[in-house]
Amino acid sequence: MDIIIGSDHAGFDLKEDIKRFLSKKGNYIVKDMGAFSDDPVDYPIIAHQVAKNIAENKFSRGVLICGSGIGMSIVANRYGNVRAALCHDLYTVRLSRKHNDANILVLGGRVLGLDLALRMVDLFLSTDFEGGRHQRRLEEIDT
Repeated sequence: MDIIIGSDHAGFDLKEDIKRFLSKKGNYIVKDMGAFSDDPVDYPIIAHQVAKNIAENKFSRGVLICGSGIGMSIVANRYGNVRAALCHDLYTVRLSRKHNDANILVLGGRVLGLDLALRMVDLFLSTDFEGGRHQRRLEEIDT
């Protein structure tokens, strides 16, 4: 699976850890849209790049990371065909995929510990959408 990932400076370290984690798993190709250091960068620039690629179906899944995750999720959800879910635990990750077919996982780099964040990414990428009544609800979002 090809995924796209991006962060601001507050999420840079976690983004790098996630890239290493996915590389070790071996079945992911990761496109990194930045930030490329912990030097200050405006989060909307990165969020726009990731969300645009998801909206255009160039990638099926993405991950965005900023300090709290709030700013990235606000920007990403402005795009049609993007369902960015700001998650804080495994339960919300699982439901974001099963019920909402979330295609971008948003994480708070200053909120989550590394172990939990990696487990969340793994769950996000391995959980399928249930469809059924949830599909009808997704269609209602874009009406």
